[in-house]
Amino acid sequence: MIASCLTLLTDYGYEDGLVGVLHAVCFTIAPGIPVIDLDHLVPRQDVRLGALRLQRLLRYVPPGVHVAVVDPGVGSSRRAVALATAERVFVGPDNGLLLAAAREALETEGGGELRAVVLDREEYFLAPRSVTFDGRDVFAPVAARLASDTPLSEVGSPLDAALLVELRPPMLVVADDGSEATLEVIQIDGFGNVQLSGGRETLTALKMTRGDEATVCDLDSGAEVTAPVGSSFSDVRAGETVLLIDSDGHIALSVNRGRASDLLRAPLWGKVRLSSRRHQRPAPLLFQA
Repeated sequence: MIASCLTLLTDYGYEDGLVGVLHAVCFTIAPGIPVIDLDHLVPRQDVRLGALRLQRLLRYVPPGVHVAVVDPGVGSSRRAVALATAERVFVGPDNGLLLAAAREALETEGGGELRAVVLDREEYFLAPRSVTFDGRDVFAPVAARLASDTPLSEVGSPLDAALLVELRPPMLVVADDGSEATLEVIQIDGFGNVQLSGGRETLTALKMTRGDEATVCDLDSGAEVTAPVGSSFSDVRAGETVLLIDSDGHIALSVNRGRASDLLRAPLWGKVRLSSRRHQRPAPLLFQA
């Protein structure tokens, strides 16, 4: 079956023509298949963030063939692989980048088996093959062939999916008494929103609801930011901070028309402590006659 689309996610950036040449290779081999650029600004060599972005973005992408390249091990003994569910194929390095998205696709499709192959059929590569640019010479041409209805079994040798490299999941530890949680900063977006590894279930475990006061503390520097729990940026005035559930379903520290990252200054993958003090209205003043 010919794929409905072919997607690209990399850490290449746009300054060196690397993204353009991926498009050129895909168009040459599969000219009738649309190519969607998901993201080419993954922080350089950050495989963990690349994996999270791929998983998040593919929720809104139709089934197809998905190339992801965040590959600090290019030229080493790391495997080049393709993973397949019933409706999607993932092509890239075997460094954990593809696995979370592939597993989520399986769940969305109602289960099934994740099939994997090692890309070792050089007749599907560009020649001569560079040792530093597998995105152009291996992943893009193989993905274009797969999108054009080449069977998975033809592009590589079978690989037991249990042997695929796995990444450590983001930290999420809730204290037994529900007083606090230790989380990781998993993304700082272009607006300065600080996305944390927990979600709505974490706020529930902490018994935090809208209007409660939350404190986020960077465990390295000790810097603290206090903010009310809200549901949107507009729950606070311009320049004020709010803790909310963002569009990805994660807890995020945000500033209405500002940058929360400038206040907390926690780095990407830094650890933070989230705690709360139930919002209480001040007692009314009592006057004695």
